[in-house]
Amino acid sequence: MARIHMVLQGKGGVGKSMISAIIAQYKVGQGEKPLCIDTDPVNATFEGYKALNVHRLNIMDGDEINTRNFDALIEMIAKTTDDVIIDNGASSFVPLSHYILSNQVPTLLKEMNHELVIHTIITGGQALIDTVSGFAQLVSQFPEECLFVVWLNPYDGPIEHEGKSFEQLKAYTSNRSRVSAFIQIPTLKPETYGRDFSEMLQNRQTFDEALADSSLPIMARQRLKIVKGQIFSQLENAQVL
Repeated sequence: MARIHMVLQGKGGVGKSMISAIIAQYKVGQGEKPLCIDTDPVNATFEGYKALNVHRLNIMDGDEINTRNFDALIEMIAKTTDDVIIDNGASSFVPLSHYILSNQVPTLLKEMNHELVIHTIITGGQALIDTVSGFAQLVSQFPEECLFVVWLNPYDGPIEHEGKSFEQLKAYTSNRSRVSAFIQIPTLKPETYGRDFSEMLQNRQTFDEALADSSLPIMARQRLKIVKGQIFSQLENAQVL
């Protein structure tokens, strides 16, 4: 059985490619060889991680799904025995979700003995309501056999609304049973940890590449090592991964 890890969120700029890259790095660190696919039609950020051997596949044709390319995606998934990580762009969120559901792709994957895991992101600041809405939409539309992992990304501010954390909001409390795991991205001080982490992402480096980069200051590499440990320890405890 392979797990198909699909990163979905209708809001742009919330860290979908970052999370795809983190999942891939974790899998590689476990001795696995995940099949990594970037389907973002606008920003192929995931593909930029050369160390992860990411395949680019544009599944959009204008505002509609390119059926031939989507068929090719399913063929790639069908042939693999390794986990698959798919990064999807915000612009294709609605048509892709609709296409997956109308063509009963989750059921098809189950018949292939694969498990579909939806990773979605909740972020703070002005995007909070949009990302919470995106989560609620996904959970309400995708069938029960789909597993959900929620990533909390506080980069743009605290993840709370009117004094309530995400775990206290109705969108979550009404769908608690659908969430298999939470992953908390650490709150990073902008002048140190945050700057080091942002520069690593901008350079499309994996954690291991950054930690081996002698051009980086020793303390920058130490801070990145700490961030990696904080995130990867959560992934180790998430059975769905």
